[in-house]
Amino acid sequence: MIKASIACNLDANILRAALPLFSAGEVDAMEWSFDALYNHPNIPPWFVELVSTFSEGQGLIGHGIFFSLFSGKWNQEQDRWLKHLKKMANNFKFQHITEHFGFMTGANFHTGAPISVPLNKTTIAIGQDRLKRIFDACGCPVGLENLAFTYALEEVKKHGEFLDVLLKPINGFIILDLHNVYCQIHNFQIPFEEIIEYYNLDRVREIHISGGSWEPSKLAPEGKVRRDTHDDAVPEEVFELLQKTIPLCTNLKFVVMEQLGPALDTEHSQNQFRSDYRRMKKMVDGLANTTNAVNNFLPITQPTFDKPIESQELYNQQLELSRIIEQELSLENLIKELNQSNLKNTDWKVEEWSPHMLETVSAIARKWKSN
Repeated sequence: MIKASIACNLDANILRAALPLFSAGEVDAMEWSFDALYNHPNIPPWFVELVSTFSEGQGLIGHGIFFSLFSGKWNQEQDRWLKHLKKMANNFKFQHITEHFGFMTGANFHTGAPISVPLNKTTIAIGQDRLKRIFDACGCPVGLENLAFTYALEEVKKHGEFLDVLLKPINGFIILDLHNVYCQIHNFQIPFEEIIEYYNLDRVREIHISGGSWEPSKLAPEGKVRRDTHDDAVPEEVFELLQKTIPLCTNLKFVVMEQLGPALDTEHSQNQFRSDYRRMKKMVDGLANTTNAVNNFLPITQPTFDKPIESQELYNQQLELSRIIEQELSLENLIKELNQSNLKNTDWKVEEWSPHMLETVSAIARKWKSN
């Protein structure tokens, strides 16, 4: 059975939009960003009851935001994150736990932009070490979400391989975010039939769908960049991708719809949210018999680890990249700084980054820093 799910957090607008669906018993599972409550020391009892209901019904999945999987230097925030996860996993029964791919820019753990890293021995070793620690904290299957934002087409082509290598030691799984795929289809003018081949679809246990936004760019295809901002209804194209993708993922268990609370502040947007969810659920229920999950995504052997793996070189590169992209620089000066930095002629391959994506990542990083 594939469970149609909603990403639901302690947010008044999301809860208003989702309440009629919960009340009617239309929601099979709930995805909860358990680490988004760092500024909520006390969770209201009614929200605990909601989470507990899905926990007891084997329909609770956890989605992390702030772990910063690839930070070159192990930090206290990561240690606190794992302790928080362990506490949550003791209180609630998660069907699985997932995190985002990348590292968080900026000095403040909760105000960085999630940015990609190059595929090399150092990042693989760090990523695998961190995933083992996540599994040790939660004791359930662990997965990673595919990137929405990449700098270059070659990175898009390598991303599925990167995920597969990272996840193999813990028999982890992929969240295939189809809006992220949609972003890359547009931003790099790559057909779905090609991009989907880069992923090991047997590792897909969860699919995300969501909406996003367009950012004007004279340098981008069709004069605009697609952004994974989660602040609009699900596009028709993403529903089409979902229809194509579900039958390809034999171990699929959850399909989740996401939308941020600030985008659900009107009756119209909340009605649209419910309409999109019902359309997704109808599609999921109609295609449920096309999958036959056989992988439980639990490690074959108990993962072991010692002192956290670190790389001062990677950490210094991340600090330098964060500093450069968070400045108020023109694209010309941004490219100039990167080409004069210690990132040049390294595995980051900054010389090959697409100008329209570099322009966009700079805007993302500055926005996150100011939040």
